[in-house]
Amino acid sequence: MVYDHLEFVFVPLGLLVFFLYHTWLLFTILREPHRTVIGLNAESRHQWIQAMMADPCKNGVLAVQTIRNNIMASTLLATTAITLSSLIGIFTSNGWNSDDTSSIFHSTAEVKRISITVCFLVAFLCNIQSIRCYCHVSFLINAPTLRDKNAYMEYIAKTLNRGSHSWSLGLRAFYLSFTFFLWIYGPIPMFVCCCLTSFCLYFLDTTARITRDLHSDSFTKESDDVESALETDYQPLAGNDLAENAAVDNV
Repeated sequence: MVYDHLEFVFVPLGLLVFFLYHTWLLFTILREPHRTVIGLNAESRHQWIQAMMADPCKNGVLAVQTIRNNIMASTLLATTAITLSSLIGIFTSNGWNSDDTSSIFHSTAEVKRISITVCFLVAFLCNIQSIRCYCHVSFLINAPTLRDKNAYMEYIAKTLNRGSHSWSLGLRAFYLSFTFFLWIYGPIPMFVCCCLTSFCLYFLDTTARITRDLHSDSFTKESDDVESALETDYQPLAGNDLAENAAVDNV
C-alpha cells in the first residue's frame, strides 16, 4: 500500500524536475543563447555555412561530407529507436491476454512499457526530421545563387539548425526513456535518475564565461573574414565589367 503511494508522489515529482529544467533551458536559449551550448553551436553552424559558401568550389566536398556524417548519426539513432520500440511492442503484445486487450492501462507495468515506447517513437520521428533537413541542406549548399546571396545563406543556416535541433530533441527523448526504464525497478530509482539527469545536463548544456568569450571572438573574426572574401569575389567582377565597357567605348 505504501508502494502505491510512492508511485503517485515520486514519479510526477521526477517528471516535474525533468521538464522544469528543460523549460528553463528553452527560456535561456531564447533570451540568452550564448549561455548555452545549443545557442553557441547554432551560431557556429551559421558561421560555418558562410565559410563554406564563400568558396563553394573549394569547400563543397568538405561541406557535403560533414553533412553526410550528421545524416549517419541521425540514421543510427533513428534505427535504434524504431528497433527498440518494435521489440517492446512485440513483447507487450505477447504478454497480453485476449481478455485484457481492452484495458491497456489496467496495470502500472503496461503504463511503463507504453511510456518507454512513446519516448522511442518520438526519438525516431525527431531523427527522421533531422535527416530530412540535412538532406535538404546538402543540395542547397552547393547550388548556384543568382540573386540575394545573404538571404540564401540565412535560409540554409536556419534549415541546418532546424535539423540539429531535431536531433537534440531525439536525444532528449532517449534520456527520458532511460528514466522510464528505471521506473520498472521502482519510483525512487526513477526520481533519482530524473534529478541526476537534469543535474548532468545542466553542466553539459551551459557554458563558462571563458568559453563564451572565445566563441564570440572567433565569430567576429570569422564574420569579418567571410565578408572580406565575398567582397573580393565581387569586386574583380565589377572591375572587369568596367574595363570591358571602357574598351567598348574606346572602340
